[in-house]
Amino acid sequence: MQSGSFFYIAFVYLAAAVVMVPLAKRFGLGSVLGYLLAGLIIGPEVLGLVGEERQEIMHFAEFGVVMMLFVIGLELEPSVLWRLRVNILGMGGVQVVATSLVFFTIGLAFGLPWKAAIAVGLLLSLSSTAIILQTLQEKGLIRTPAGQSSFAVLLFQDIAVIPILALFPLLADASFVQPVGEDAPFEQQGWMNTLLGIGAIAAIIVGGKYLVRPIFHAVAKTKLRELFTATALLLVIAIELVTSSVGLSPALGAFLGGVVLANSEYRHELESDIEPFKGLLLGTFFISIGASINLGFVAEQPVFIFGAVLGVMLIKGVILFAIGRAFRMGIDQNSTFAFALCQMGEFAFVLLTFASRYGIFPEELSGLLLVVTALSMALTPLFFLVNEKVVQPRITAALAKDIAPDVIEEKNPVIIAGFGRFGSVVGRLLKAKDVGTTVLDNDADRVELLRKLGLKVYYGDASRLDLLQAAGAKEAKLLIIALDDPEQTLRLVEEAQKHFPHLALLVRATDRPDAYDLLSMGVKHVYRETLDTSLRMGADAMQMLGFRAYNARNVAQKFYEHDEKALRDLADTWADRNLYISAARERIAELEQLLRADGFDNDLNFDKEWDSDSLREDVLKGTFK
Repeated sequence: MQSGSFFYIAFVYLAAAVVMVPLAKRFGLGSVLGYLLAGLIIGPEVLGLVGEERQEIMHFAEFGVVMMLFVIGLELEPSVLWRLRVNILGMGGVQVVATSLVFFTIGLAFGLPWKAAIAVGLLLSLSSTAIILQTLQEKGLIRTPAGQSSFAVLLFQDIAVIPILALFPLLADASFVQPVGEDAPFEQQGWMNTLLGIGAIAAIIVGGKYLVRPIFHAVAKTKLRELFTATALLLVIAIELVTSSVGLSPALGAFLGGVVLANSEYRHELESDIEPFKGLLLGTFFISIGASINLGFVAEQPVFIFGAVLGVMLIKGVILFAIGRAFRMGIDQNSTFAFALCQMGEFAFVLLTFASRYGIFPEELSGLLLVVTALSMALTPLFFLVNEKVVQPRITAALAKDIAPDVIEEKNPVIIAGFGRFGSVVGRLLKAKDVGTTVLDNDADRVELLRKLGLKVYYGDASRLDLLQAAGAKEAKLLIIALDDPEQTLRLVEEAQKHFPHLALLVRATDRPDAYDLLSMGVKHVYRETLDTSLRMGADAMQMLGFRAYNARNVAQKFYEHDEKALRDLADTWADRNLYISAARERIAELEQLLRADGFDNDLNFDKEWDSDSLREDVLKGTFK
């Protein structure tokens, strides 16, 4: 295999990803950091398996970012986009302006000409759409306030790239401008670029609304899956070509194309067809960034470079945190928001190329900013980890400490700890039957919301002995524990068993291992949160397939009884994983054999004596036996 050939490069990139990404996931570092480390290892500074061609590959891989924005656009209907308008224009606008101004001032203080300082400020105001959105999606944070705000700011940044590209020629030093080359459209006047950009956006919206649907309809009628996939790729590539040709951000164009098609009947098909290409190209993009980190340059002055990287990220983080506070974001969400967006973005590479072409600042500064950009992107997954493992727990603890628990003046036979999606159902049921309950919850936002809904909920950490005493644990009969955090649940169980042994504990378990932990502590009443719902769905599925309602309910009940018994029988073997697996396999086989032995018949005429109508008639007539 020839070094530098297509297959050689593909082999190196894929092998690096296959080895490093699972390792990174295994250590809880996320796939993005895995790709970046893979690129660093195969790059010229370590193993040297890839060389100059990595820059060409990065241009190709940037198409993955375009696809990602297209898929995100597909998930966002225009109404949702309209709902985010305050965050997009407000938070996004303030972030770009404030960050640019701060770094502009710092640039002037370091002796940069004002034009170069403006360019540096604008360049540093942008963040990495690819890394942030991918990481937020992996961690399930994209729908949280922090995720939505991050997305809104990133969207504004993508839009801001258009006027920034138009502004850069105006900042140029004429003596440094290189001859017009193949990127001729970018060499046009700034106002012309802006007009062309607006025209391209209008073309994408109109084309997406009136042309794309008929085309997909015609292609779908052929019933050729590969042709539909080819058409989907053709659409994204066409958008990329249109936007690139007018100096517009291809990612922004793809996003708009996706939004236009969000209400289309082909939305899900498009999404599933593009998803594999998007993931593969995004991975290649991250590997290319890792490979582009110049470790030799970093090694020459490591303290200065890492100081610059951390300084930029710290300043951006502080600005973002202040913006989050101004827009009334909760401190925990604000922390995630600031950590997520504090790096520089992939568009900085494009702007650095422009800046060099127009001689806006010297090559040395351009080289430094290139390394700072790549390193800040590489550090982002680690920042997410620091936020998740160190900052968030401290914020939660501080919030719980700062907010004084409510004074509880009532005594009820039942105390409910945790009033989220599980505990609230139990609480409402008991309230409906006039059973007195004292409800405790340590989520301040939830407590406030529940109070607005007219529910009486006390704020406080139920695992605290003084709060349990204040809630009347000494006089109560039952303690229902429905907390979201398994560790907090175990602490509360321990506290209750130690100080209030008379209380009957009814404890929610999130899964089977949770249940084993509780059983090992001597808790008799353990409730796995999804077991009943799953069995009810299974019974409904059987009924829809033609089984009688009685048969379906009966098999679900038998499954439940057997599984609950197996849970308790297997609890002692949980510590020995091999013994547990062997015993669990026997119980699974035993259950299947038991249910098959019942010989359920899906004949609709079978077992009709259980019909409630005939049963009711027999009772009314007095003929029931």
